[in-house]
Amino acid sequence: MSDTALTRLETLALIAIGGFAGSNLRFFAFGALPDDIALLAVNVVGSAVLGFLVYEAQYRGRIDPATRIFLTTGFLSSLTTYSGFALQAGTADGPLLFGTIVVGNYALGFAGVLVGRSLARAAGGDRS
Repeated sequence: MSDTALTRLETLALIAIGGFAGSNLRFFAFGALPDDIALLAVNVVGSAVLGFLVYEAQYRGRIDPATRIFLTTGFLSSLTTYSGFALQAGTADGPLLFGTIVVGNYALGFAGVLVGRSLARAAGGDRS
């Protein structure tokens, strides 16, 4: 097996393990909280963590590519759920609830990214 093929298999394994962990945490959140709150929570927390990780990886160089793939493509993409959000909005009982779901998820999701980025900036330090 070539080094390239082995690297691809390792990457797929990292994504699969991260995905397993993220989807199980989402499942736990839906068991611990009401569905509407759980969906919003996983999307907002996932957005905040993503903002932190991407800033750290791109601007500080503190997160190596394998860890970034594991956490972002694997864990966080399975923790968060756009399809759940779309389903929740699409089945909302009336335009007011629809608007609240859409605005809430997008506004709080973007705010989460900004909070995560701010936390990464506050952690400071030079690129290592």
